[in-house]
Order: sequence, then structure tokens, then C-alpha cells
Amino acid sequence: MGDAMTGAAPHVVVVDDEADARAMVGDYLRMHGFEVSLCDGGSALRRRLAEVVPDLIVLDLNMPEEDGLSIVRDLKGRSSVPIIMLTATASPIDRVVGLELGADDYLPKPCELRELVARIRSVLRRAAQARAAPAEPAAPPRPEGGVRFGRMIVDTETLRLRDEAGTEQILTRSEYALLKAFLDNPKRVLTRERLLDLADARDPEAFDRAIDVRINRIRKKVEPDPANPRFIKTVRGMGYVFRPDGD
Repeated sequence: MGDAMTGAAPHVVVVDDEADARAMVGDYLRMHGFEVSLCDGGSALRRRLAEVVPDLIVLDLNMPEEDGLSIVRDLKGRSSVPIIMLTATASPIDRVVGLELGADDYLPKPCELRELVARIRSVLRRAAQARAAPAEPAAPPRPEGGVRFGRMIVDTETLRLRDEAGTEQILTRSEYALLKAFLDNPKRVLTRERLLDLADARDPEAFDRAIDVRINRIRKKVEPDPANPRFIKTVRGMGYVFRPDGD
């Protein structure tokens, strides 16, 4: 991966079946200091990932050979590399599903290239902040380690959730950022606007729906009954509140 501390350029993989669009995005990113790999679909992406671990993937969801959402699902099941989706403006459901699957951000296509660069830098900053916490190689988590969140324990070093039986789930960086915002502000009503700021998710064009989608994802991991949440409560017309005791 690229490393800002050593001056190495961040490595971005651009996946798009349209050769002209792929080349245009690649040239623009290189002009702005990124190392770029270009892939024409899921097969080419997997071959490239077997050779190198990039810092971020820009993925077109609308490709004929393999559905972009299935690629997101596959990648997030085995990797924590951030993904920015490029989606057709007529398919909002794809954006929501992609966020549910763990993608880190999206842009409508055709996209404004300056905004794409801003989104890439924003996601890379959040990823770097999440990696910066452990100063040493992470030791195996102690059973009593971490911070309790509802019925789960949040391991702040490995970005994992585990239950009392020791079963673990991986958190995306955006999920962890939201969990931390709630942990730092227990029993305090937080608006969607405030959560965007606290989770460092303020993008050039913030969208409230992204917060709702991420909170629904978190509820599925921490709540005994996600349909009737006890710990992350909705405050109608205002936002959300974290109840540590589930009252």
C-alpha cells in the first residue's frame, strides 16, 4: 500500500468495462499523484489483487460480465480495502445495497473527476486514521479486552466485534467510526448531521441515507433484535441515541 509517511503514492485500482472512461479516470488520478492500475472487470481485478494490495478500489457497478455488487460482496468478505462505487444515477437501490455490503462511498456516473479525487482522499484519510491507532503489532485480543457495546465487545485495535462466546465479526472503517461516535457520546441524542461530523464522514455532498444504512448494518451486529433495537435508539425527528444499558 502507499504510505503518506514515506511519500509513496497511494495505489488506486480503477475497475470499469468502458475503455475510454477507464483511461480518462486513470490519467486524471495519475495527474493528481496516485499510482493507478486499470482493470476491465472482476476477473482482471482479482488477478491484480493476487499481485498487490492497493490502498483503494474505484468500482463501476454496472458491468455486463459480472455484477459490481457481487464484486463488492466478495471483496468485503475477505479484505478491508476501501471501495468507492460508481453508479448510474437511475439506480439508487444499488447505492443502498452497496453501502449495506460495506462499500465506503459512492458517486453517480458520469462523475465529476475533481469530486472523485476529493472522495478518494477523504476515504484514504479515514483509513489512515483507523490504522494509526495501534502503535505495535496487534497481539491476540484478550477475552476481557475491548469496550462493551450492547451485547458485543468492540476491539479497538483489530476493528472487530466479538460476543461473549468469542465469535468475531469484522467492522468496516465506517462502521467503527460510527460506533466510536456513539461510545464517546452515550445517552446523548445525535443528529445525522452531527454523526457525519463525529464519524469524519463529511463528504462534498453529504447524504443522510448513508448514516441510516450504516446504522442498520451496525444494529444487525450488536442488537439481539435489530428490528426492535435496545442500544441504538431512533429519536423521531431528531436522530439517534446510544443507550449503553439497553433501557
